[in-house]
Parts: sequence; structure tokens; C-alpha cells
Amino acid sequence: MERLDGTVALVTGASSGIGEAVARALAGQGASVALVARRKDRLDELASDLERDGRNALAIQADITQRSEAVAAVREAIGRFARMDTLVNNAGVMFVDPVERALPEEWDRMVALNVNGLLNMARAALPHLLETAETGHRRVADMVNISSVAGIKTGAGVSVYSLTKYGVGAFTESMRQEVAARHVRVSVIEPGSANTELRNSLRVEVQTRDRARAGIERLEPADVADAVQYIVTRPRRVAVNEIVVRPTEQVE
Repeated sequence: MERLDGTVALVTGASSGIGEAVARALAGQGASVALVARRKDRLDELASDLERDGRNALAIQADITQRSEAVAAVREAIGRFARMDTLVNNAGVMFVDPVERALPEEWDRMVALNVNGLLNMARAALPHLLETAETGHRRVADMVNISSVAGIKTGAGVSVYSLTKYGVGAFTESMRQEVAARHVRVSVIEPGSANTELRNSLRVEVQTRDRARAGIERLEPADVADAVQYIVTRPRRVAVNEIVVRPTEQVE
């Protein structure tokens, strides 16, 4: 493991759950962290926590589904820290329903955040990641995209959510091939069922059905953060392209 002292990470969806856990983990390894989400009060609280522990943190309120706000978030992070070594595309939303009952506006929200938000951040950050990989002291940079097991195995009721997450996997692999020779490592993590606010967007009847079917001990956000930390602390010669992490009892 290589520590991240002197590096800078930007984490989207950092106001709670996996994003917050990732930010804490990377800061614990010595990285300065730019925290991006819509809920500024949560970001300010996390930034204050990290700074009390002697870490460098910057809270950036942004709606990354808007390209201009994604670009501005990256610009603000670069303005404060002057570099970017790691981008963690974590922000996402999940709505689950059969196609015949689904609300088109929920489809729009999933596509806007899970796909377009990720693309906006990837495009805005890439020039800075390439520059760091060429001139930074570690001579490597990372983009880690958080997908889902729904991006490798779909099922009834998750059609559009799976569509967005399969898209994340396809984009990750294509981009990996484009920039691997320039030492920007592009990776995807596919978590299974986890205790995050993502589940709060499920309607009551879906939550009830899900609990009855699963009855398992879910992942905690820190479990996924461990996977992110593992990827970005490898030596320059090592690229971890994909990690699937499920609760032990989860079969699907």
C-alpha cells in the first residue's frame, strides 16, 4: 500500500453513505479531499470533522447533472488544491419498479445522475488527472466509478437502474483502454446491497418486499470505501480494473 500524502481526491455524493465513507478513508491515507454534493450543510459538517482531525477538506455544493456545475466544481477544487490525483464518481440514485408502473420522471432522474452526472465529472476532471499522471510525484492518477451488482446482473423491476449501471461499466472499460498507457487508472466497483440512503428512495411496498426477500446483513459504506482505498493505494504498476463486493449472504 502507498499512502496518499500530498495527493488530492474529489468525491461526488460525499454528503452521506458511501461517498462520506470514501472521503474519510482517503483523508485518513493523507489525501486532501474535495467533497461534492447538493447538501451543503452535510458537506460543511464533514469538512469540519476532517479538518479537526488535521486533514484538508473543501465542501463544494453542486448539482453535477448540470455540466456547468460539474465543471465549476472541478475548477473550484483545482483552485484550492492545484491538482487532482483521484476522482471518485459515487453520486447516484435508485428507483425500482416494473416498467408498466414506473414513473418516467424517475427514469429521467436516474439517467441524469447515474449517467450524465458521471460523464460530466469524468470529462471535467480528465485533463487534470492526465496532468497529474504525467507530472505528479506518484506519476499515476485514478478514476473510480461506483456502479452496482445491478450493472453485471439484472432482474425484474430494475430495468432502468440496471441500464444506467451497465452503462457505467461499459464507459469505464472503454475509457480505461483510452488512457491506460498514460497511467490514468479507470476502475469500477460494483457493490451489492448496502446500508445507505439509496434505499430510502424505494417506495414502501418495495422496501417491505426487499426486506422480506433478503433478510441478510448488508454491506456498510466503509466496506465499499475499503475497496476504493485498495484501488488507489496500489503502486503505479498495478491497476485494479474491477471489484465486485457483496454481502456474504447475497446470492444475486
